Amino acid sequence: MTPTLEARDLSISFGGVEAVRAVDLVVAAGERRVVMGPNGAGKTTLFNLLGGQLRPSAGRIHVGGTDVTDLPPWKRARQGLSRTFQISRVFLPLTVWENLLIAVSGIAGLRLDTLRRAGVKNSAANRIDELLEAWDLHAHSTTAVQELSYGTQRVLEIALAFAPSPQIVMLDEPTAGLSAGERAMVTSRLKSLPRDVTLLMTDHDMDVVFEIGDRITVLDRGRKIADGTAEEVRANPEVLDVYLGSI
Repeated sequence: MTPTLEARDLSISFGGVEAVRAVDLVVAAGERRVVMGPNGAGKTTLFNLLGGQLRPSAGRIHVGGTDVTDLPPWKRARQGLSRTFQISRVFLPLTVWENLLIAVSGIAGLRLDTLRRAGVKNSAANRIDELLEAWDLHAHSTTAVQELSYGTQRVLEIALAFAPSPQIVMLDEPTAGLSAGERAMVTSRLKSLPRDVTLLMTDHDMDVVFEIGDRITVLDRGRKIADGTAEEVRANPEVLDVYLGSI
């Protein structure tokens, strides 16, 4: 079976420093893969390579069997790849509902001049309602994003990543800055996602990592040092040495 997401021999350097070194990553359809490692391990750089924000110095990337290595981010999105970033990228002056409409519009084919019109297509309005319900955002639907707490803004950004019904969602530190209640809600929702969505994420919260991940890939100084189930990663001596300590 063709992997949903595949990277082979992926590398990139900055000023002579190898940020990602010959990393192989094969993610099956419907899998929940977590990429973890200490600060500076190369996790976000790897995500930027996969998402198209950076061009690799070596290696190839395939989404659904299609080589996307030379495609810009928007064309990768057309292939079904969606993502979040460590720093929220939302439209602060707009409401939660309007942010979701913009995200849904990319798929529904709506024009942005419909943003404040009542006559939004039923398909888009229904999808927005689904997202508000799924991510516990109904109470904030008419609130300007700039008035929300940081944690709620992060939850909105996760919802935006799922708005176009992508095949693959990459979440970079999705629980960072969330309250305990928000973190529990996000974790529960991610666990309950249908398996027609493939999930690739990074996180520093070990409870989240081991609760969500089917398989875990561990990076250290840009290279992959482990790849396996939670049990296998917990027992890996090199992982214990560089990151997990006594966990």
